[in-house]
Amino acid sequence: MIRIGVLRGGTSTEHDISLSTGEHILSHFKGDKLKDSYTPLDIYIDKSGLWHSNGLPTTPEQLVHKVDLMINALHGEYGEDGKVQKILDGFQIPYTGSGAMASAIGFNKALSKEAFARLGIQTPQHILYPAYQIDFDGPRDEYAIAKAHEVMRKMPPPYIVKPLTGGSSMGIHVCKTFDELVRAFRVGVGQNVSILVEELIEGREATVGVIDGFRGQETYVLPPIEIRLPSEKTHFDYEAKYYGASEEICPGNFSMSEKEELVRLASLIHTGLNLSHYSRSDFILHPKKGIYAIEVNTLPGLTEQSLIPKALHAVGSSMPEFLEHLIARAYPQK
Repeated sequence: MIRIGVLRGGTSTEHDISLSTGEHILSHFKGDKLKDSYTPLDIYIDKSGLWHSNGLPTTPEQLVHKVDLMINALHGEYGEDGKVQKILDGFQIPYTGSGAMASAIGFNKALSKEAFARLGIQTPQHILYPAYQIDFDGPRDEYAIAKAHEVMRKMPPPYIVKPLTGGSSMGIHVCKTFDELVRAFRVGVGQNVSILVEELIEGREATVGVIDGFRGQETYVLPPIEIRLPSEKTHFDYEAKYYGASEEICPGNFSMSEKEELVRLASLIHTGLNLSHYSRSDFILHPKKGIYAIEVNTLPGLTEQSLIPKALHAVGSSMPEFLEHLIARAYPQK
């Protein structure tokens, strides 16, 4: 029996989503298809960063002799940015997902956009603003107004303002006016994060999952999913992702040429950023300017509502098959 640690929770704002991802994964290890081959261990990291196993505090060092492999079900800071990967590397605990350096680049939206550009992939123009510091930047309101003026001098509206790091579409603002831009900067100041301001590319939304070595292919690309937002939504936000406010069509209604290009780009991002095991890339299809890469998710959600499980179902696969495949890739001693 291979001992599988399922690492979930964490210190980020995506704590609750990680709990759901971990719960979904654990439920499959208790099912008929996996229960006779694997012994799961629920490893919970609380919001303060304390690790727990079987309800008791623990440490990565204490887990070395209790698990053979760690399934990383964390999302956001600490779990997806390379930090927990460095810890697991230090204790030589194998884990699923990308390594520390690739995770750090994929998690940082500016660095990943630079990588897209190097790979020849179209991505929206952007301006990066480091986290606000009162001693350097002055009063909060004056700072927000000054930066909004600066953005409008450099790029025409509309804009999408987002934190440099983080996922689940948290902290994103669509701004079409100067006042909306000022409000977005004020919110960013309060969150003490670096701010990325992008040109807003309007078009159809698509997301594409990639799996290493699946079904005999070196890089297996899942069917592109089309995301249709309700009329009141301006982007694929947290509510749209997790509470059924959007329509997710898999396979998406794309032309053959659009599908082929989405598949090519998702594969190129996965290999070009040196990602491991699986990833999911998000795109906008502009009706005249073509396809833009928005960001890459190095640990996409695996909840019951998540997009990777839906794409697996569309190709006749399942979460148990996917989990067994991840284990074989991350723990080849099996």
